[in-house]
Amino acid sequence: MILSISGVVLLGIVVFIFFRKDGLKASHALVAVLFGFYLASTAIAPSIKAGGESLAGLLSGIKF
Repeated sequence: MILSISGVVLLGIVVFIFFRKDGLKASHALVAVLFGFYLASTAIAPSIKAGGESLAGLLSGIKF
């Protein structure tokens, strides 16, 4: 499924507004899931995955 970048940006803005204004409710969570789903099909998805893996590696190296 192909979604233009403008659609992903629009969903991102909506998710950001939901977090800032009302907190995250069940209906807002659905929009966040759709945003993640469509973002995963864009060209930036491998960079996001690599960043997440890097952060996980950094956090796992912390010793308390």
